[in-house]
Amino acid sequence: MSGTGSRAEARKTTQTDAAPRRRGHPGRAGRIARWIVLAVGALVFLFPFYYMVIGSLQTEPDPTPAGAFPNPANITGQNYVQINERISLLSGLVNSGIFTGGVILCTVVFGVLAGYALSVLYWRGRGVTFAIVLLVQIVPFQLLMIPLYVLIARDYGLADTHLGMILPFAINSAAVVIFRQYFLQVPRALFDAARIDGASELRVLWSVALPLVRPALLTVVLLTFIGPWNEFLWPFLITKEPSMQPLAVSLANYITTVAASASNPFGAILAGAVVLAIPAVALFIIFQRQFQSTDIGSGVKG
Repeated sequence: MSGTGSRAEARKTTQTDAAPRRRGHPGRAGRIARWIVLAVGALVFLFPFYYMVIGSLQTEPDPTPAGAFPNPANITGQNYVQINERISLLSGLVNSGIFTGGVILCTVVFGVLAGYALSVLYWRGRGVTFAIVLLVQIVPFQLLMIPLYVLIARDYGLADTHLGMILPFAINSAAVVIFRQYFLQVPRALFDAARIDGASELRVLWSVALPLVRPALLTVVLLTFIGPWNEFLWPFLITKEPSMQPLAVSLANYITTVAASASNPFGAILAGAVVLAIPAVALFIIFQRQFQSTDIGSGVKG
């Protein structure tokens, strides 16, 4: 009897082990199909960037679909030389970097402080203040551009300065909302424990809250980077000196004034676009692995 029972248990175990294997085949096929779809989607989205790079290297423009696979004899770096002779790509990149870096720094500092105050601290009018922060997001920047220009250029005298470019973007309401939502996920027990140990609110923010919301910091930095890096209208209004203009403004001036005189205007414009796009693409590639969630509640036992 014991032998019969052992064989029955063995058959039952074999059937149980075989079931996941049988169920695994559709899952594997689904994963393969998903990877194929993702690969096709990636190629579709990457093709415009690839075509921009290829177009910037062509001696003669080829707008046909065959231009995506050009003759190696038609490849050159002369377009980059031509556009750099008319506008200083390095100077434009430096101005764009200063403008973008200043905006990111102000956005992170003010966003962290405001988000912490709106989520952790208790004070009268906190809900109304947060509602105002949300309402600010629906006000288009173009509506405020004329009074901002009068204030910064005439009253403050900050035309043709990096500070004049940075000030209108120093506070980002979206960053405040992001930090507030992350701080709300941090267990209150961590803040209470730090206060019992005698830590001030700034110490609690620096030592307890910020290490737990690093994904929010990176998210805000990457999302904020795109705006000022590609911003054209405000720097164009506030700067008249070519030496102070970010690369996006310099490229726009080049397109409207001297691009037609280049031997290959299409290639020169694409060359400038590639230079403008490379830092943003590189930043996202470098930090793509950092977009991960964190176990905020891991600092609390029980």
